[in-house]
Amino acid sequence: MTFAFSGRRCVVILGALTVALNLAVGSVHAQTFTMKLSAPTVNDMNHEWMRQMKTGIEARSGGRIKVEIYPANQLGQIPRTVEGVALGTIESTMPATGFLIGLDPRFAVFDAVGLFDDMNHANRVFQDADIRKRIASFGLEKGVEPLVTYAANPNVVVTHKAIRTLADFKGQKLRVPGGAPLYIEPYRRLSASPVSMALGEVLPAMQNHTIDGSIAGLTVFTTFKYYDVARNMTYLPGSFLVVSALVNRAFLASLGPELEAIVRDESRRIEAEFFTWLVDDVDNARKSWEQHGGESIRFSAADARRYIDEVSASTSAILTANPVIKEDFEAFAAAARKYRK
Repeated sequence: MTFAFSGRRCVVILGALTVALNLAVGSVHAQTFTMKLSAPTVNDMNHEWMRQMKTGIEARSGGRIKVEIYPANQLGQIPRTVEGVALGTIESTMPATGFLIGLDPRFAVFDAVGLFDDMNHANRVFQDADIRKRIASFGLEKGVEPLVTYAANPNVVVTHKAIRTLADFKGQKLRVPGGAPLYIEPYRRLSASPVSMALGEVLPAMQNHTIDGSIAGLTVFTTFKYYDVARNMTYLPGSFLVVSALVNRAFLASLGPELEAIVRDESRRIEAEFFTWLVDDVDNARKSWEQHGGESIRFSAADARRYIDEVSASTSAILTANPVIKEDFEAFAAAARKYRK
């Protein structure tokens, strides 16, 4: 069967098809995405990363990605937001890596005491191309990816009763940033009583003396004004709070290549800027702590060495007991030697 169309009718049909095609293409380009960014803290490095991600992504995407930022646990405590990213109800969250071990035990490697000399050393390791590739594979089976990972703070312990020597750990009930043996066993060795607790629950627990102190990154304690509750802050040698901006992999893929590249590019750009900003941020937090009557305590050289020896012996044994984690731990240790000055 054949069909014959007049020239005018052909023009009308072609015009209709063109309009339909343009509408279809336009609808694809007009599609918008919402990217919710969550963090447990506020007015710190994490919050600044979220603010700059919002500005950069929305501008470069022409509004096709709308970024919403939720600092200070507005979307729930850390375990809930981590679960939300894994389920895809939240696009990204920025917890300490200790809270990600339930998704992938390989995240434990970031908390190996004595692995890094200082924050700059740790962040040089995290910028290594092979290490970045390795970290990007963490959480793969659970559908998540660490978009950025960095050493955000030296770890400290804030207590009602000052910890000035290793002997002062004895009997103190201390919050630790995770419930895995990696966080529990080292402090048991020091005769403390460690307990895992989400960050949002810690300040009330210290106010009513349910716990004697808390271990976390330094800036957490000034951001949330812990100096109104306890004044003793002791640095933990060789121990650093490492944070990952965890993102849902399916969400990234749904953006398409162009928009996904924008998200990744903006994260990398901001990351490079912040490594020069972090040290000042931590120092300003220390000054704020002391200006509000808090004391900054450091162990003697002998106790600092003993602390690293005691705790690293425990953490290293735990990490190397698992063949998969052992491989990561050894790769990080090799990179740490490479970038050690």
